[in-house]
Order: sequence, then structure tokens, then C-alpha cells
Amino acid sequence: MTAQPAPALLWSPTPERISRSQMRRYMDWLSRERGLTFSDYDSLWRWSITDLDAFWASLWDYFDIKAYKPYRAVLAKRTMPGAEWFPGAELNFVDQVLRHETDRRPAVLYASEQQGLQEMSWRSLREQVASVAALLRQRGIRRGDRVVAFAPNTPETLVAFLATVSIGAIWSVCSPDMGLNAVLDRFRQIEPKALFAVPSSHYGGKYHDKGEVVAALVDALPSVTDLILLPGTTAQPLPARPHLSQWSEIIARPADLKVEPVPFDHPLWIVYSSGTTGLPKPIVHGHGGIILVIMAMMALHNDISSDDIYHWYSSTGWIMWNAQVAGLLVGATIAIYDGSPGWPDWNRLWAFAGETKATFFGAGAAFYANCQKAGVKPRQVADLSSLRSVGSTGSPLSEDSYAWIYGELGSDIWLTSISGGTDFAGAFVAGCVLLPVYAGEMQCRCLGADIQAYDDNGNPLTDEVGELVCVSPIPSMPLYLWNDKDGSRYRDSYFDMYPGKWRHGDWIRITPRGGAVIYGRSDATINRHGLRLGTAEIYRAVEELPEVLDSLVVDLEYLGRESYMPLFVVLRPGVTLDGALKDRINQAIRKAVSARFVPNDIFQIAEVPRTLSGKKLEVPIKKILLGQPAEKVANPGTMANPGSLAWFVDFAQQQKAGVA
Repeated sequence: MTAQPAPALLWSPTPERISRSQMRRYMDWLSRERGLTFSDYDSLWRWSITDLDAFWASLWDYFDIKAYKPYRAVLAKRTMPGAEWFPGAELNFVDQVLRHETDRRPAVLYASEQQGLQEMSWRSLREQVASVAALLRQRGIRRGDRVVAFAPNTPETLVAFLATVSIGAIWSVCSPDMGLNAVLDRFRQIEPKALFAVPSSHYGGKYHDKGEVVAALVDALPSVTDLILLPGTTAQPLPARPHLSQWSEIIARPADLKVEPVPFDHPLWIVYSSGTTGLPKPIVHGHGGIILVIMAMMALHNDISSDDIYHWYSSTGWIMWNAQVAGLLVGATIAIYDGSPGWPDWNRLWAFAGETKATFFGAGAAFYANCQKAGVKPRQVADLSSLRSVGSTGSPLSEDSYAWIYGELGSDIWLTSISGGTDFAGAFVAGCVLLPVYAGEMQCRCLGADIQAYDDNGNPLTDEVGELVCVSPIPSMPLYLWNDKDGSRYRDSYFDMYPGKWRHGDWIRITPRGGAVIYGRSDATINRHGLRLGTAEIYRAVEELPEVLDSLVVDLEYLGRESYMPLFVVLRPGVTLDGALKDRINQAIRKAVSARFVPNDIFQIAEVPRTLSGKKLEVPIKKILLGQPAEKVANPGTMANPGSLAWFVDFAQQQKAGVA
């Protein structure tokens, strides 16, 4: 294969930036405390994936993890899935956060579409967590119970999370912009005992009354014994069941904080990653694994410390909300914003960064593309003199966006583009402040992450696009999927293609410089600007309409292309796809799923391509629409209706010609 041309060099670290970086301090610590000296990042990375026990034990000591009981071993069982990390250790996520309490800087800076900049002190954070935890205990919530939230990105949601996990209960959250059915598809599976809910929200300059949704949630979740109403207003009557508590009354009652020690692998939270069939996967992560992996990400790869003000724009429906909260693990002040990043215009988040004096600003790749298209001039709308670092994730960041960021923010800014996933609440490829930044390229594979690009036969590739595979276990990989008694769904989700090795579902190229380029999803998962969704959720919404017999949706996100998601529908005989029906289809998706997943276009087709077993050919159709020959991606002999491919081949040709 012809070697890829070298990309443009955009940034190199100064000796001062290197010497005061968290990565350099960690390397110096390894030399001083372990007698391990590494000449560069690559040699450090290779050690971290070769001697897993020594590497992860070093992080435990370097970060001085607070534990109630010590561990007996680092990696007692190395299999994937089923790795056993730090058996014997007892700790709690909340201890790692509140150990940083100080009166020298706030814990949280916060603003929203309706509220100017506010701050929460570390003391206030601890006191509110204690009050809410006391209420949960009083109401009979115990270790292992599930506590869920229908809540936006606000300090109250943060407090509810910390209070929940402080008593050993298991947290799960959905954003208020999600449709009722989508929320129920998640929460029903885990049978929560308590529900934190917001009665209203604001987004895009509009007020949204959520009272009816909250009542419907309570009605559809019989396991819920307690409803805790977060601040907000509603014109709807409050449900008669279950027991109701008001947030303002809870935090007005002082209490002592009592943190529950839990095993390293005790469930911390349940997050959701959707597949192409069935309900969203409820993924369970443990306290200890999340602490270690996210602290390494925050401190070493994002170069964040207690001196930083850290903002990463997110809703609670994205794993980056969890990552933003985790800034507290290293003592940073987190700056959170609730609302639309594009309202009243695309200047808003940059203004927020200036107001908070953010030192680290992060957002999804689509945000930067939108700012570029809107002609935003960040330094003209905000004082960004404190800003040192910019982060991007969610989807591939184009070379144009790299150029825009450096053109607008200046050559002294370090840009770290990262890629990971909800599935393990971490990053596989990310940034390293010791290394140069090249246009369109993520700087490195993360410490402890043995990432390779594989071909279909399981052979590693160099400087070629292949499947992203993680060869060795990582502590934050799922403990299990909820209700997956025999582990079959977990194995089928990540280990079916390469047994014993994690297949992530992204296309990746490892560059000769040790960096990486992510090209997009290699499977059928929808990725709309960083928010992932299984196609099954869209099918359920669309196919409930009486006019729609069948449907197929594909996400054509790929590096260098505009994000484009067409929906193809098979209609009842005599029904035509007109504007009114398109509107009803879009409204069904808005209501059941989210407005974020409304398709770019809707097309009428005669039939959906299917296998002999009845499965929709989502990935082959995606590959055809991305320009691959049909004969290379689909086998007519295994199809129930091979003639259906011709329409999509023709559609792909029209799209390429710009006439579709």
C-alpha cells in the first residue's frame, strides 16, 4: 500500500510546557520511585501495555488512591471478558473527589440559558451531597439499589450522582431531551428504586414542560418508591405515587457525610450503548476501574491538575458528562453549561469559557465545524487569555477543523483530539503534551491501551485502515451488562469478531509517528455528533406508524465527509411519501427518541435488503453508500432479496454525482 503523505505540523510543545506537564511529572516519579526511565512517550506506552501489573499499580501509588482495604493483586485474572482487577481493595469514587476540598477555589462553575455564572464551593458540594445521601438512606435506598435521574447538566445532577454512589447505590441518568420511550427503554431494564427528575428544562431558547413525562415515567416504573423533584416548574399535576421529596427541602437539612466503602469492582453507574437490535445495552462500570482510568485520562492525557478550570460541553446523555464530572477526581474546578451550544449563536460557549477563565475547553468535533461555518471569532467575543488546551471528541475531527482551531485560537494552544467510548468510559487514543500535533491526527495510543488496527482476518495493519481492536484488558471495561446472566450479550457485542480481543466498532489507522486517525464507525451504530444510538430505537419509532411497513437507516459519517443520515422506508401499497408523511415520521423520531436523531433525508424504497435469516443488511448498505463495490460487501447467496441491492447501488452513484 502507498504510504500516506505526512500531515502538516501544527504545534510543538515548548520545553517549559513539557517540564510542567503531568505526563513529565509521572515519568519523573517512575524514575525516582520505581527506577524506570523512559526516553520518550512511545517507550513509556510500550512498557504500559507489556507489564500491565506494574503499570496499573504505579498509577494506584502515583495518584495515592484512598482505600479502606488494600488490594491482594493487581490483575488476578487476565481474560477478556472477565478480567479481575485489584481484588480485596475497598474504596469509593466520592472519597477521591472530596479529598480535594479546599476554600482556595470553587468546585463547580455553572451557567445555563436562563442563569448567569454561579459557583459552588467544595464545602457546599460536600454538604449538599451529605444531605441528599442522608435522604436516600432514610428512604431505604441501600447498596446495590439503582437510582436514576431524568435531569440536565446542572450542579443538582452532579450532587445527586455523588450522593447516590456515596452510599453504594448505582447511578444512571438520561437527558431531558430524550423521548419518553427512549428513557423507558433504558430505565425499565434496571428497575430503579428512586428517581431524580426535573419538571422542566430550557434548550435552544425554549421552555419545555416535562411534568407529563415525569408522570409517565413514574407510572411506567413500578419499582420506583421515591421521586425527588429537582428545581423547575410545571403546569402538570404531580403524580400521587410514589413518595415525593423536594430538592430545596432536602439540601436545607444538614447531615454528616458517611461514605460507604465498596469493593474495587462494585457497580458505580450504568450507561447505555445501543446495538442494531433489541434494547440499549445497560453497561455496568465499577468504582475502582473508573477512578484509575479516568484519573489517568484527566491528569496524564488531558494534562489537567487542581490548578485548572476544566470545561467539556456535554449533555447528561453523553459519556462526556461523566468525563466532565471526573475532572473533580484530580481536584480541578469543573465549568458546566446547560443549554444549546448554538443558542443564541455559536459564540455562547466561547463566551462561557471567557467568563469562567477556563484553561481547558472541550467539545464535540461537530461544534468546531459549526463554529467554522458560522464564521465565529472566539477571541473577539471572549477573553481567552487563560486558555491553554482545547479538546475534541465524539466524531472524527477534520483537518479543516484543526486548521480553524489553530487559526482562530493561536499557535500556543495545545489541541488534543480523543476517541474512546461509552462502552468503557475512557479513551483508546488521545493526546500527549510531550508530542507534536499533526493536522487530522490524534497524538498517541493511551497508556495501558494496547490498540491495533486489524484486517478482517485478525492481522495487524500498519498505516492502513482497519478495525480498532484492544488486545489487552483495561480496568474500566464493563463488569457486565445488566440482566445478561450468561454474559452472551457482552461477548457478542465486543468479542464476536476477534475472540478474546475487544473490537470497538471504529475504523482506525495507526500512523508511522505512533498517532492515530479515526475514520468513523465500522458497524451500524448511529453517531450523531458524538451521541450514539442503536438503529433499533429508530426502527421502533418509525415502524409504529401505520403507513410504514419497513425501514432502514444508515449513518454515513466518515472522516472528510459531511455527517449524513438518510432514512429509507417501505410504505403500504398505495401510500406515497409526501411532505406530510415525512413530517409525521420526523415527529415520531423526535417524540420517541430525540430531535438529534431526525434524519437528513427520507427516501421511499421497494424493500429493505435482508439476509436469509431476516436481518437488515445495515453495514453492507452503509459500505455501498460510502463508495465500496456491492460485490465486495454483500453476498447475494446469503440474501433473501438480492435484487434489492440495485436500488442502493444506483442511489450511491447518484449521490456521488450530486443528484440524489
